[in-house]
Amino acid sequence: MSDWDKLYKRANKLLDRLEYFLPVNHPQPDWHASTAFRWRRQGNSGFIQPVTHPHQITLDALCGIDDQKQRIDQNTRQFVQGFPANNVLLTGARGTGKSSLIKALLNKYAEGGLRLIEVEKHHLIDAHDIVERIYQRPERFILFCDDLSFETDEPGYKALKVVLDGSIATVSDNVLIYATSNRRHMVPEFMRDNLDTRHIGEEVHPSETVEEKISLSERFGLWVSFYPFDQDQYLKIVHGWLVYFGIGKLTPQTRAEALQWALQRGSRSGRVAWQFARDLAGRTKSVSGKTP
Repeated sequence: MSDWDKLYKRANKLLDRLEYFLPVNHPQPDWHASTAFRWRRQGNSGFIQPVTHPHQITLDALCGIDDQKQRIDQNTRQFVQGFPANNVLLTGARGTGKSSLIKALLNKYAEGGLRLIEVEKHHLIDAHDIVERIYQRPERFILFCDDLSFETDEPGYKALKVVLDGSIATVSDNVLIYATSNRRHMVPEFMRDNLDTRHIGEEVHPSETVEEKISLSERFGLWVSFYPFDQDQYLKIVHGWLVYFGIGKLTPQTRAEALQWALQRGSRSGRVAWQFARDLAGRTKSVSGKTP
C-alpha cells in the first residue's frame, strides 16, 4: 500500500470521528402528526421524535386511584387552559397507575393542545435544549420523566433541579414536568447521612447532606402519592379489566384465580390485575376460537 493510500484511509477515519461531534440538522417534528414524542440523541445532538402509536388508555380504565386522578386532572386542566399549574411528582407503590395516569391525561387533553415529550433519565442534561425548541410553540407540553431515581452526583439530577427551579432563565409558561418514582426522595439515603444532624434544644436540624437529597422533590409543586391496593380494590380492578377484554363479570372461579395470580407475584397492583385479565382473555378466546 502506497503512502497516499495510507493517508487516505487515515483521513477517512478522522472524518468519521469528527462527524460524530458535528451537529445534525433534524427536521422540526410535525406537532399535529402525533400527541406523544420522545427526545432522542444522535451523535452529539438531540432531536424530538414522534411516537407513531401512543398508548390510548383512558381515565375511566384506571380504578382505585380516584383521588389521585382528580388532583392531577385539575392541575392538567389548568395548564391546558393557560392558567398557572405546578410540576408534578407521582410517587409510591409500583404498578398502581402512575405512568398510565399521565398517558390517560394526554389522551383527554390532546385536542386542547396538550403534547407529551418523554425524556429518559440520562437525557435530562438536555432539558434546557428541549425547552428552547418548544417555548414559542402554541401547544402545551409535558416533559414526562418515568421511573426516576438517581445515584449521588448524577448529572441528570442536577440538570433537573435547575430546570425545575434555579436557572437564570425563567421557565417557559407552556412547559411542565411530570415525573414518576417509586420513592419520594429520588436519591438514596444512608444512615451515615444523619450523623451530622444537630439537636439545638428541642429542635432537630438535618445535615446538609440530607437537605440536599430532599431538595429535588421539594421543587415539584404538587406531590401525589400512590398506595398498594387491598384485596377488594385489586378485585375491583380485575373486574374492570375483564369487562374491558369482553370476558364479563368476576365469577367465584375467576375471583379465586385472580387472587392466586396476585399471590404468585407477591403484589396486588393494577399492573398485576391487568396481566391476569389479559391472560384470562387470551385463554378464554383461544378455547372458544374467537378471533381478536
